[in-house]
Amino acid sequence: MTGPLTGPRLTVLGCSGSYPGPESPASSYVLEAPFDDGTGERTWRVLVDLGSGALGNLQRYSDPLGIDAVLLSHLHADHCLDLCGYYVMRKYHPTGQQPVIPVWGPEGTAGRMARAYDLPEDPGMREEFDFLDWVDAPAEGIVVGPFTVHATEVDHPVLAYGLRIEVGGKVLAYTGDTGPCAQLERVAAGADLLLAEASFREGVENPPNLHLTAAECGDLATVTGTAHLVLTHIPPWYEREPQLAEARTRFAGRCSLAEPGMTIDL
Repeated sequence: MTGPLTGPRLTVLGCSGSYPGPESPASSYVLEAPFDDGTGERTWRVLVDLGSGALGNLQRYSDPLGIDAVLLSHLHADHCLDLCGYYVMRKYHPTGQQPVIPVWGPEGTAGRMARAYDLPEDPGMREEFDFLDWVDAPAEGIVVGPFTVHATEVDHPVLAYGLRIEVGGKVLAYTGDTGPCAQLERVAAGADLLLAEASFREGVENPPNLHLTAAECGDLATVTGTAHLVLTHIPPWYEREPQLAEARTRFAGRCSLAEPGMTIDL
């Protein structure tokens, strides 16, 4: 059993790379923290991505109607498509239509999600979600309750962002999907927890500008002084343990594999 929430906690909802696997949905994580915004202390929750199949585990591991914001790294289906089902839940729930919550994402997120559910783009899902573009975020980051979030553009075939989330004096860094790039060092500097996508392997002819190898995740954790590296987004065609072993050849600190239902207290 998971203990009471006394500080920031991350729960893995899905960690399969590129498409859902037999044991996990695609990418999604919920970050929770207690906070008093002047109206009384409660648990604040942000969703970090909501990929294919992840909505089911959101209902299993957290309160799906207690989400305060959704943070999308990019608009590939394995990171955003279950927002369609979440739209239905919030719009048609028997307790009534739920309050509008912010959805931060790349430019064009509102239109992309409307088309995904075959809605007219006006209003699309705008009556359920307040779509906001990372490019318009203030330099000091966006604030959602106890969370301060900075988005940094990374190297992927579509517009994609790495996310740095500060909460309670702790830092969660999330690479999103990216090839190796200098920007990742800014995202992950001094991170207490680095969620790094390990889609590729060393010694294989990998396409450029697309994903990280597990060894590159280890290098990133080492150079940034990360306390805990968690490998995620491993495609179902790869065995997972060799990815962990590869990362450990480059990083001597704490290193783990993401698992659905895994909780990490920051």
